[in-house]
Amino acid sequence: MNSRQRIAFITGANRGIGFETAKHLGEAGIKVVIGARDASKGAQAVQQLIQNGVDAEYLHYDASQPHSATAVAQAIEARFGQLDILINNAGILKEDLIGQNNAISIKQEVLKSTFEANFFAVVALTQALLPLLQRSPAGRIVNLTSILGSQTLHSTPNSPIEAAKGLAYNASKSALNMFTIHLAHVLKDSAIKVNSAHPGWVKTELGGPHAPMEISDSWKTSVRLATLDETGPTGGFFHEADALPW
Repeated sequence: MNSRQRIAFITGANRGIGFETAKHLGEAGIKVVIGARDASKGAQAVQQLIQNGVDAEYLHYDASQPHSATAVAQAIEARFGQLDILINNAGILKEDLIGQNNAISIKQEVLKSTFEANFFAVVALTQALLPLLQRSPAGRIVNLTSILGSQTLHSTPNSPIEAAKGLAYNASKSALNMFTIHLAHVLKDSAIKVNSAHPGWVKTELGGPHAPMEISDSWKTSVRLATLDETGPTGGFFHEADALPW
């Protein structure tokens, strides 16, 4: 990479895993652009980052609005001319995953809204920002998925995730993993690396209070994949340095 400051766009970065990721990327000298739908919360997060010495800005992004991805791309192009890191961190969970198996009772609204936020919006944003990432000497795309998207582990009797079968969330993360595989394949001869990240089971609003990992430790997988050197992997599924089964 050259001496130009790298630019990262992180969705859902006003709190939780996204905020911790932004903080640690910023501490590495990377300019972080916080994507969030609530302007006041986004501005508050940016202020906290700046107070910690991080070069940060807010940019409105709402995964539920079809035009939002295009608006983000236009704003980043006008402001910076290119993008080095995209972290698709935002996501939703509308099910109780503990002991859940709702394959015969899941409501269509839950399926559709979950896929809209966790899959369709991610694909749309990535496609909109790809021309800017292609201008980077070392573009990096990190898709925040989950070990709950592992079909291998879900189909393995007595696996650690066997009981957590919330169909909408798990299927949306499996689909996002497939997007990682397909996108990495089409970009395999480019400077862009694409990987899926499982941050761990984290004490966030989504993860709940019983999760074993603290938010303060949740950034490690995303930051590692966002800052891979040219010898790093692409098209993989990781928790920290460990490869996970699809």
